[in-house]
This record gives sequence, structure tokens and C-alpha cells, in this order.
Amino acid sequence: MEPAVFETPLLNGLPDEIALLCLARVPRQCHNSLRCVSKRWKALLCSEEWHSYRKRNSLDESWIYVICRGTGYKCYVLAPDPTTRTLKVIQVMEPPCSAREGISIETLDKRLFLLGGCSWLKDANDEVYCYDASSNSWSKAAPMPTARCYFVSAALDDKLYVTGGLGLTDKSPNSWDIYNKGTDSWFAHKNPMLTPDIVKFVALDNELVTIHKAAWNRMYFAGIYNPVDQSWRGTANEIALCWSGPTVVMDDGTLYMLDQSLGTKLMMWLKETKEWVMLGRLSDKLTRPPCELVAVGRKIYIIGRGLSTVTVDVDTAARVDGFLVSTSTGPLMEHDFPPERCRVITI
Repeated sequence: MEPAVFETPLLNGLPDEIALLCLARVPRQCHNSLRCVSKRWKALLCSEEWHSYRKRNSLDESWIYVICRGTGYKCYVLAPDPTTRTLKVIQVMEPPCSAREGISIETLDKRLFLLGGCSWLKDANDEVYCYDASSNSWSKAAPMPTARCYFVSAALDDKLYVTGGLGLTDKSPNSWDIYNKGTDSWFAHKNPMLTPDIVKFVALDNELVTIHKAAWNRMYFAGIYNPVDQSWRGTANEIALCWSGPTVVMDDGTLYMLDQSLGTKLMMWLKETKEWVMLGRLSDKLTRPPCELVAVGRKIYIIGRGLSTVTVDVDTAARVDGFLVSTSTGPLMEHDFPPERCRVITI
């Protein structure tokens, strides 16, 4: 008869259920320290049980990951500061592929993916790097079936979708690659309906809105890809106006766009009438374009050069003489680098 194996308790003298209740209340900024206490604590913080408990009890915290490019790519991790109600820099990371250009960035659950890219010495490549926020570590994911740089990507329903870009061969102009997080694998296929002129993806209502630029008249039009039956269909071309600026979709499914063509305007897409309406203007001196958008809860963060930030609460926002009432903070870094992509990971 084999001897029983007794697992070390999370906290001496307490049942694990009570210990989890206590540990889950530790702020996310201290999680790196918690992972160093013991192997069991490290395993707990990387487990689905930990994330589910924090989410179920409204203890989860959202951090913003901003990719900026200066002499190389760097990832700035921003977190809301409850005392000042502004964002502060928590961490600065240098990704494994920091020397590249034309990479794409997406998030699935608690993981940040950096895909493809190229450099002066190397053409477009198929490498994919993954940052796991729960373990604070980088690893390689399965490579893309097609090497790409400066391409279009989106995340939807635990899958990544990529298409277009430079580095494609004449055998892959209509290629469409889909990554499955559960199996760490890609599925590549071609479709004659997929034209190589897609300039933007928008994940909306469990579908992908594809924004196209017509070569013959340089006009923009839109389509919709249904991932369930892998079909395309047409849609109102008015939504294609979002090609000109960054977009974000709130938890309630509402699409917002920052129009930076003539000044800076925050726009909202009305599904019922198929039109864009302006919420209000914003001062370029505050937004410091070019900007990126992210949403945390009911707030939209507009992040500009130098990590300057303008915060808009969509529930309480008001207009004064056409300008949107908001809060703003100055640059959070000394360099004036513009943000290239912003994503949110909640733990």
C-alpha cells in the first residue's frame, strides 16, 4: 500500500478555501512577489481557478499593454491608479522580437501575441511570440502558415485571424490563417472571395467586419465574415469610415472610433440607423495624436504620443461648445514615441 501524499497547504493553519479567499484579494501589482513564495503559489496564480475566483468576486484588474516603437519595440504596461484616477506605468518589457517592424499584436484571454514582422536583414517571417500575463513569461507559439509583415489581424472567440500584408507569394494572395488557442495550432485556407485589399478588421457581434480599399477608385467598402459557417456577406459601407482611425468595442457591443482626419473626434456607430454620430471633439494638445483606443469597463482611454492619456466615461460624458468633457494626464515617458497598438488583459 502506497503512503498517502499530503499537499502543503496554501497558508498554514487555514483550509485552502479560506486561503484562496485571502490571497485573491492581493492587488495584481503584487502577484509577481506571490509567485516567488512557493511552487504551489506559483501554480495557483497560473491556474484557471485563480482567474475564475477573482472574476467571480469582482476582484479582477485590467491592465493596458501599449506597444511603442522607437529604436525598437517596447511594451509599456499601464494600470489605473485608484488614488489619482489616472494611469501609471507598472512595467516596461522588451519583447523577443523588438528589433522587427510590421508586427501585429493581439490578445486572447490572459495572453499577448506578437505575430510576424520583418527587419532590414530578414524578410517577412512566420514567428509568433506569446506573453503569458499570469506567469509573467514569454514563449514561442506555433508559427503562422504564411510569413507576413504589415498585415491585418483580429481576435475573436479564442481565435486569431490574420490576412494580407507584405511577404505574400503569388500562391497565397487569398490566404486566411486562423489560430486556435486551445490546440496551439493554425489552420490555413484560401478563398477566392477573400480579396487582398483588406485594410482593417473589427470584431463586432461575434463576427468580423472587414474594411476594404478598392484599387480602381480608392474608395472604402465593408463586408462581414461569419466564423461559424466561414461565409462572407456585404454590409452597409458607412461603417467603412472607421478605416481612418483606431476603434474599440465596449462590453455592451457598441463600436467607437477616434476620427483623427480633421481634428480629433470621438465617434459612435449606431447599429439601428447604420451611421456614425459624433460624441464630441477633443483637443489635439491633450490627445497628442496619432492615438490608440482601449476600453476598460465603461471608460475609453485615448493614448497618444509619449503615453499621454485622455479618459472618457461614456456614461457621464458631456459636451461643452462641442468639446467632450474628459480627464487627461501628460506624457508618462520622456520619449515622444507614438503608440502602435494597445490591448487589455484582465486578471
